[in-house]
Amino acid sequence: MATSAPPINIGISDEHRQAIAEGLSRILADTYTLYLKTHNFHWNVTGPMFQTLHLMFEGQYNELALAVDAIAERIRTLGFPAPGTYSEYAKLSSIAETPGVPKAEEMISLLVEGQEAVARTARSVFAIADEANDEPTADLLTQRLQIHEKNAWMLRSLLQ
Repeated sequence: MATSAPPINIGISDEHRQAIAEGLSRILADTYTLYLKTHNFHWNVTGPMFQTLHLMFEGQYNELALAVDAIAERIRTLGFPAPGTYSEYAKLSSIAETPGVPKAEEMISLLVEGQEAVARTARSVFAIADEANDEPTADLLTQRLQIHEKNAWMLRSLLQ
């Protein structure tokens, strides 16, 4: 006879856990969308900055690949399924797809916009995590903000 799992009782109300998981799902969608865009640009960049951008984009998409796992696992820890399809990400993400292959400088600008979009989404979840005393989520959000803000600065510096 199978036993059912006990209810989640980690000191965060069901309502707060759900609201935080929904916010984290938007961050996951933004992060995955930015991962895909960054990987695409890594493959397709050309021009005099090729080597610099190819390596920079690779470092960024590798970091984003690790981030999606951490974000999804936090959603699961809170007791909710993590979104994991392109259609779900398209509905949840604030980052638009980029058709075709833009020039290198446009790629950089688009990635600055993407990094800043993820930062804005992460920042928007802070209030509910703080209200719920959800320190692990707040810590994850802080880490994501530091990375996305720094990446946006580094990319923007290439255009100045």
